[in-house]
Amino acid sequence: MKKMSRAALVGAAAVSSVVLVSAPAFAHVSVQPEGTAAKGGYAVVDFKVPNERDDAATTKLEVNFPTDHPLASVMPEPVPGWEAKVTKSTLDKPLEMHGEKITEAVSKVTWTATGKGDDKGVRPGYFQKFPVSIGQLPTDADQLVFKAIQTYDNKEVVRWIEPQQEGQEEPENPAPTLALSAAADDEHGASGASASDDHKEAAASSTTDSSSGSDSDTTARVLGIVGIVVGAAGVAFGVLAGRRRTNG
Repeated sequence: MKKMSRAALVGAAAVSSVVLVSAPAFAHVSVQPEGTAAKGGYAVVDFKVPNERDDAATTKLEVNFPTDHPLASVMPEPVPGWEAKVTKSTLDKPLEMHGEKITEAVSKVTWTATGKGDDKGVRPGYFQKFPVSIGQLPTDADQLVFKAIQTYDNKEVVRWIEPQQEGQEEPENPAPTLALSAAADDEHGASGASASDDHKEAAASSTTDSSSGSDSDTTARVLGIVGIVVGAAGVAFGVLAGRRRTNG
């Protein structure tokens, strides 16, 4: 038993050491949608920024938006302790959006910490989310790549700008990549929610019908049993009555 316990402890220590060594590889700037990011629709996405340093705070984040699939609508959500600046640039080829031609799109959003002392920026051991509403998402792409630059208060700059190559290992400084889901029936993706609601209503209706049918079957069975009991009682009564007449 002692040998097995020692082996288990050694194995656990080995696993924990792997986790500790591997953890920093996953601590990079990333982007994830709040819900879904459907092609041709709009979405709210969060840029997640972890602090990878033990002796410095992240005080600035610069996110460059894709130029091959420009986004005309980009609106950052206010984040306490941070100031957001949206930079636009003229498009080589105008976009058409809601029947109107768009000649410029957002090329960059920069967040700068405005706090003071220990409340300034993302401190060691913490992370910060920066929500942004974006659209209209392209219909001819499966993902969007955002190049991000993270700056610390000690002037260190980390560039998360390397795109993930298919079939290759994750690069050392991967760029935040947003995966796009299949297009919804309308450009806002509202049909997806409607379909979900309809599905829930149908499921509820089905449950109600099933419950109603079950109740009906139960009632029928009870009535049938009662009928059998009443019939049996009638037969028994007839037999007893016949016997009395015979004896009389």
